[in-house]
Amino acid sequence: MDFAFDARTEELRARLLAFMDEHVYPAEAVAEEQRAALASPWDVPPVVEELKAEARRRGLWNLFLPDEEYGAGLTNLQYAPLAEITGRSPQLAPTALNCAAPDTGNMEVLAQFGTEEQKKRWLEPLLAGEIRSAFAMTEPDVASSDATNIETRIERDGHAYVITGRKWYISGALHPDCRVLIVMGKTDPQGADIRRQQSMVLVPRDAPGVEVRRAMRVYGYEDHYHGGHAEVAFDGVRVPADHLIGEEGGGFAIAQARLGPGRIHHCMRLIGMAERAIELMCRRALDRTAFGKPLAAQGVVQEWIADSRVAVEQLRLLVLKTAWLMDTVGNRGAHTEIQAIKIATPRTVTDIIDKAVQLHGAGGVGQDFPLAELWAAARTLRLADGPDEVHQRSLARREIERYA
Repeated sequence: MDFAFDARTEELRARLLAFMDEHVYPAEAVAEEQRAALASPWDVPPVVEELKAEARRRGLWNLFLPDEEYGAGLTNLQYAPLAEITGRSPQLAPTALNCAAPDTGNMEVLAQFGTEEQKKRWLEPLLAGEIRSAFAMTEPDVASSDATNIETRIERDGHAYVITGRKWYISGALHPDCRVLIVMGKTDPQGADIRRQQSMVLVPRDAPGVEVRRAMRVYGYEDHYHGGHAEVAFDGVRVPADHLIGEEGGGFAIAQARLGPGRIHHCMRLIGMAERAIELMCRRALDRTAFGKPLAAQGVVQEWIADSRVAVEQLRLLVLKTAWLMDTVGNRGAHTEIQAIKIATPRTVTDIIDKAVQLHGAGGVGQDFPLAELWAAARTLRLADGPDEVHQRSLARREIERYA
């Protein structure tokens, strides 16, 4: 990256790049070896805790939080180049820095909307990296791309709330350190305003009635490092009324606040994934010969590499513009750009990684290179942060309104 950022960001970038070279990249193979020897696939390889300790020692911790009381106090624009670097090793680097989803979004929710007691019980250990968390919104029986469809019930019963429903693809719920889930459901399904029917509550992972039924696969991967993507049933789960986040009927608004920074964080990391793919593509092209000359001398390979470089530079500028707008005019003012990066970034990065897979041949789809897993992660983000079509619908409406 050739951009010049402010002095603090440049200093953090240099520190983070050194951490990646000296610790994270070498740990990738070590983590896989350690995982093969673990009693459970969900257990954490010891090297991950070593990375976390080293990151904290180097001052590379909770970089995503703009609030200096809890995090590094960086703006979105300052955090962007750092998140990009972590995207080059998405299984290890975000976790090592305590900047991994869904914990990041959950910490933001607790920091912004949590009570002092909620912050003490859940936010503080999350900030310290002592526990993990999950965010339970998506459901198997409705089109969850429209959050107003959610059917899970959160019913008031005296001094408690009772949660009943079924969720799936709940990232992090299988992690052995997961201690709490933020659950979104309906407290007032007959409410006049369709966006005031939902609320969020904190549910301890070990609460009676919480059943983690199975691990959902993503293109065949179980994403053990992230704590998997679980199907979770809530069968009359009772939690104290003070486990409500914010106010009744505020769940939809909280979800939108949570998704603002999270949407751009994924795009930042995706650019790092694209850079890793381009690097692997170039090294492979120089290393292999076909039909009498190096792959690097083949015209089609040169086109792939050139097109990939142009595409990733365009994306980076759009993401940085979006980050700047979020900092200067807020998430609402950056609405069009947020929608645009959510459409463009995973699509383009998936295409770049696919070119790298093609260049690696059989190796590209196997476990000896990270490309297949990177491709699956990038392709999944075209759904996980809302389907492309939802973002297109929202962006198009904004554009049309300008001329109505």
